[in-house]
Amino acid sequence: MSFILAVLFLFAIQAGAAFAADDSAAEKSPDGMGYRFEKDGWTYLHIEGSPYERGYQHGYLMAPEILEIMESIRYLTYYNTGVDFDFFAENAVRMYVPNIDEEYILEMDGIADGAEAAGADVTFQDILGWNSYKETVGYWWPIVKSGYYSEMDYDMEACSAFAATGNYTEDGGAVVAHTTWTPYERARFFHIIADVKPDSGHRILMQSAPGLIDSSTDFLITDAGLMITETTISGFNKYQENRTPSFMRLRKASQYADDPDSFVTIMNTNRSGGFANTWLVGDANTGEIMRFEQGLKFFNVSKTKDGYFVGANSVEDARIRNFECSGLDPTDVRGSVASRMVRLPQLMEELKGRISPENAKAVLSDHYDIWLEEEIASSRTVEGHYELDPNPVYNRQPYKPAGSYDGKTVNSAMALNMTFNARWGAPSGIAFDADKYLEEHPQFGYLDGYLDSFPTHSWNVFEAGEMV
Repeated sequence: MSFILAVLFLFAIQAGAAFAADDSAAEKSPDGMGYRFEKDGWTYLHIEGSPYERGYQHGYLMAPEILEIMESIRYLTYYNTGVDFDFFAENAVRMYVPNIDEEYILEMDGIADGAEAAGADVTFQDILGWNSYKETVGYWWPIVKSGYYSEMDYDMEACSAFAATGNYTEDGGAVVAHTTWTPYERARFFHIIADVKPDSGHRILMQSAPGLIDSSTDFLITDAGLMITETTISGFNKYQENRTPSFMRLRKASQYADDPDSFVTIMNTNRSGGFANTWLVGDANTGEIMRFEQGLKFFNVSKTKDGYFVGANSVEDARIRNFECSGLDPTDVRGSVASRMVRLPQLMEELKGRISPENAKAVLSDHYDIWLEEEIASSRTVEGHYELDPNPVYNRQPYKPAGSYDGKTVNSAMALNMTFNARWGAPSGIAFDADKYLEEHPQFGYLDGYLDSFPTHSWNVFEAGEMV
């Protein structure tokens, strides 16, 4: 029996528990329009209305989590950079406020006011600093610190994903799947399934974190029939100040794009190079899938109605790879990027004609290490586990607490009904015990109190408008 079939068999056994959840009564915002409830490791958040209204609902309902995030990122930002978080937030105000649409200024202002009304001492500047955190700390700061357009020192290897359609899928429609890789001290915050129903534009169902107006982990569907995900381009080292930040461009594209082409147009408008990604977009209305590679000066779009695209922090466009990246070698399978860029196509071919949201779970759970040629969860496998890897290459720390902590799958039929599958924790169900980990790896003791466990949860279906 192949590994894929073995994992599928395991999922079949677990199917009876697929909808098991630790549901509790929904908590509502003061206006009665927003609400939240817990479901098997996730927090479901529904917000609606005008920009300020939905922001206020968000902030009010997520105030305790937003306060915890602010405390955590203040500590971690200083530890990791030697610079206070407020420095980055202040520069975010300087660089981004003139380039952010009023709609999203109002929404972030509402988040701050709602959180404050619920007892959290946060400001608009804090919320903007959190929304733009990946861009300021990961793209702007390395260039400012070392000289404009110099090499960056931020780890960009994160996420595995694919989009397939036509003869590769079970029903001929599009299938999109994604698992996020993030240091676990930040990953713990991305447990939100946000149902955003704005008073203009398209409804959005997405994975996110408290206080954010976009997904950030980047798995979302919209009522335009778009299925959107990405993987970050590793080694990208170009950035332009005073442009539209990536979080606003993604939120605007998610809310107002009617099709893949308009998604590209909005994402490319006044782009900064921040959070450079290989975007994978499925159109549930046509079955077409798109790979959109976006750098600073260069971008590339490919489409098909019969085939697949995979994402593993690589980039096919030779201009982006050679002119805007450093250290990205798509042929060196000792590393995470190249090994997954070999393994994912192998899985697509093995499952040709049978790819569905259900067996996409097995793809996201794959533990075959191309370099070691064995089944072992590592930094080179589709479901990444740096915390289990004693020998990651390219100066990565052994046993770093980082890797896959979620799984999401969807197909065209589900997207048209505004539903998707999601699992909190590693797609395969591998658990992470923070206390045991810190005891075994005391070199990461600085994370004590900032590292959560990821117990095994079930796969669940989420839908827009879901109630307890």
